[in-house]
Amino acid sequence: MSEVKPLPDGISAIMPMLVCNNPSIEVEFCKNVFGAIEIVSRPGPDGTVAHAALTIAGAMIMIEAEWPGIASCSPQPDGSSSVVIYLYVQNVDEVIERTIKAGGKILQPAKNQFWGDRTGRIMDPSNHVWIISSRIEETTTSQRQDRWDEMLSAATANKLQSGTST
Repeated sequence: MSEVKPLPDGISAIMPMLVCNNPSIEVEFCKNVFGAIEIVSRPGPDGTVAHAALTIAGAMIMIEAEWPGIASCSPQPDGSSSVVIYLYVQNVDEVIERTIKAGGKILQPAKNQFWGDRTGRIMDPSNHVWIISSRIEETTTSQRQDRWDEMLSAATANKLQSGTST
């Protein structure tokens, strides 16, 4: 008799589970926009997708329908999600273009960040919020700290000039 492994082979130790009103829409969005690969799909009582497991660049994510009696529910359409998924992609700008074509929304356009990533914030059609990122510059800890300090100094100077304080 074989021993049962606490973590099954080929499974991520941690993976987000996105609860959706319509999991089929989320699965298609992830496939079309992020190049996700569907590895499992199970239908619910009505025949539509109730559960799916996907991989995006080797990382796993689960898509789940809302279930009666379980408090987990789809996020609100205002972008105020308490959970944001940070996803590295090859080209942020291309992913943002695909997001728009696939019915998603741009919450923050792509912008180069002080730590060396180019990031944009999107909301998928199921109202989940994602930060899409590509590394564009390798930075050292010292460079990141110096840039952060400069940003804080500039923010403080702007507050003082405008007459506001914290």
